[in-house]
Amino acid sequence: MQSFWQSLPKPFFVLAPMEEVTDTVFRRIISSCGRPDVMVTEFTSVEGLASEIGRSKVIHRLQYTTEEQPLVAQIWGITPEHYYQAGVYAREQGFAGLDINMGCPVKKVIKQGACSALIKNPQLASDIIQAAKEGAGDIPVSVKTRIGFSEIQTEEWIGHLLKSNLDALTIHGRTVKELSDYPTHWDEIGKVVQLRNQAKLDTVIIGNGDISSYQQGLAMSEQYKVDGIMIGRGVLHNPWIFNPNIDHNTLSTEIKVQKLIEHIQLFDQTWRQEKNFAVMKKCFKMYINNFLGASDIRSKLMQCNTAQECIKILV
Repeated sequence: MQSFWQSLPKPFFVLAPMEEVTDTVFRRIISSCGRPDVMVTEFTSVEGLASEIGRSKVIHRLQYTTEEQPLVAQIWGITPEHYYQAGVYAREQGFAGLDINMGCPVKKVIKQGACSALIKNPQLASDIIQAAKEGAGDIPVSVKTRIGFSEIQTEEWIGHLLKSNLDALTIHGRTVKELSDYPTHWDEIGKVVQLRNQAKLDTVIIGNGDISSYQQGLAMSEQYKVDGIMIGRGVLHNPWIFNPNIDHNTLSTEIKVQKLIEHIQLFDQTWRQEKNFAVMKKCFKMYINNFLGASDIRSKLMQCNTAQECIKILV
C-alpha cells in the first residue's frame, strides 16, 4: 500500500514540529495563512504515553482536528515496546503518519539516550523503528534526524537509517554539536538523496534548515533534489510563509493585528486553563513586527496575563 507521502505533489512543504509552539491552535492558524502540505505535532514522549499518570501530562500534544490532516504524530523516547504502543495509538487515533524524533539536541533529552543520542546507538534506533512500524501497521513511519552527532556522519548514520526502509526521512542539515549556530549543510542533505537513489529505495527525503521563504524552499528542492521542504523557525518570522501568493512584508498592520487577535482567541477557546497563557507570548512577534510602534505594542502585550488583556491593547 502506497503511503500518503508518495502521493504528495513534489516539492511539498511541511510545518516542522516545535516544542510548545506547533499545537493544534498554531497549526490551524498557520493553515489559515497558507496551508502547508503536511503538518507535524509537537514531539510526545512514548514513555509518557505508556504511563497512566504520564499520559495525562502529554496527551494534549496529540490533540487535533480533522482540518489539520494530513497530520503526523511525532514521538520520542528510548523503549521499543513503548514505541509499539505509540504506533498502535497513532493508528487508532487516525493520524496520517508516525514520525520518530532522532534529532532533538536538548541536553536533558540526550542524557536519557533519546532523540539525537540515538545517532550514537544505531542498533537501538533500528529496534525502535521496527517496533514503531509493527505498532503503526498500515500508517507510514518516518524519522527526523541530523547529519551526525559531534561531526558529520552522513554516509554512516543516514545509510544505517535507510536500511530500515522508512516511508520518509527528514534531514536537518546540521550536527547535534552545531545546534542552530552554523549554516545548514545542504550539500549533505543532497548527499542523502544520492544515498537513497543508489539504494533504489522509495523513501521520501525532506530537507530542513534555514529556509526563510517559500521561494527559497523551491530553489533548494530544485538544487538538491529533495522531495519536500520542512520549515520551522521561518514560520515564526512569517506566518504566511507557506502561501506563495502573499508577501508578508506588504501586508498591512491591520491584517497582522487581526490575525494575532484570531490566534489569541483560538488559544483561549481551546486551552482555557489547560495551558499557561505565557505559552502564547512566543507568538506575538510573528505578527507585531516591521511597523512603527511595534516594539512598544509587544512590550505591553508581554505584560498581559490573559487573552482579554491582550485584545484590549490590540483593538
